[in-house]
Amino acid sequence: MSDALINGLAGAGGGIIAQLITYPLQTVNTRQQTERDPKKERRKLSTLEQMSQVVKQEGWDRLYGGLGPSLVGTAASQGVYYYFYQIFRNKAEATALERRKKGIGDGSVGMLSSLVVAALSGCVNVLLTTPIWVVVTRMQTHTKKSQLNRTGSLSSEEVLLAAVEPPPYGTSHAIQEVYDEAGVLGFWKGVFPTLIMVSNPSIQFMLYEILLKKLKKRRLSRGKGNNDVTALEIFFLGALAKLGATVVTYPLLVVKSRLQAKQITGGDKRHQYRVDRIKAHNMLAFLALLRLLWNRAGTLDAILKMIHYEGFYGFYKGMGTKIVQSVLAAAVLFMVKEELVRGSRWLLTRAPIDSVKPRPV
Repeated sequence: MSDALINGLAGAGGGIIAQLITYPLQTVNTRQQTERDPKKERRKLSTLEQMSQVVKQEGWDRLYGGLGPSLVGTAASQGVYYYFYQIFRNKAEATALERRKKGIGDGSVGMLSSLVVAALSGCVNVLLTTPIWVVVTRMQTHTKKSQLNRTGSLSSEEVLLAAVEPPPYGTSHAIQEVYDEAGVLGFWKGVFPTLIMVSNPSIQFMLYEILLKKLKKRRLSRGKGNNDVTALEIFFLGALAKLGATVVTYPLLVVKSRLQAKQITGGDKRHQYRVDRIKAHNMLAFLALLRLLWNRAGTLDAILKMIHYEGFYGFYKGMGTKIVQSVLAAAVLFMVKEELVRGSRWLLTRAPIDSVKPRPV
């Protein structure tokens, strides 16, 4: 089994476990990011209060709305990312060693190379998995209250029944809703800010590699081996790396969530972002695709309206919740992923091998 495949499968496993642990926080955070009701904004409930409110008004299941496609998306995203990350990393290491043989450099992968490797892996991941996350966002932001809007033609008894037990909103409903709004390419709404957000994992993995390298050098300076890098230390390294990346890129995440959530077609203009429906016959046109990424996806319109109606504060709604969720998820992901890699290699070789191999220095 190739090293890239081992890392890909381990990344998928770690991502699923991290997602299961932090999903309620992710649901609440997505709602915070997409909230545009000034009355609710003034109340400023804490994360725990919002979670409690969701449970009381909609039930426990709404905290896990979209969990199914989210797990699929997490496994796909982490698997794709780590698979291509390892492939690109191996190429970067081979190039660095070749350059050292020619007397250029010390044979190690530098900061810029690590950044490029992470960025390329992230771009592949975004283009392949964005449709899944559009559906997940719809399911996370869907509330049972919205079902009452469709009960105008029902009898009073049917309205009461719908309020108590509204029709289920599943994955197929979310898919149909997205398609009805913007056609096939509607599943790539928010892809432009998401591509820019590739800098998040790039910064995250760059910081992780730097911190890990420093820790290993510190171990060596004390006469200890690299095997002394424990799961708990990896947990904290992953948490610190994700914290730094999240603070920098959070505004783009808010814009992405606004675009992927259900678009409100009436009422306050602050609730409306221009997202045109893309016809099937335009899909193969390169210029039409570029227009989708910026104009038709509503990215610029969303940014300008957020600045006008909400100020720069709007770009940081729910940031506290996101930091807690992201840092915890990243820390669990790194820890579980490294342990799965170690276990896989041990099973394949029948000898414990540290998954974090020393880089040439």
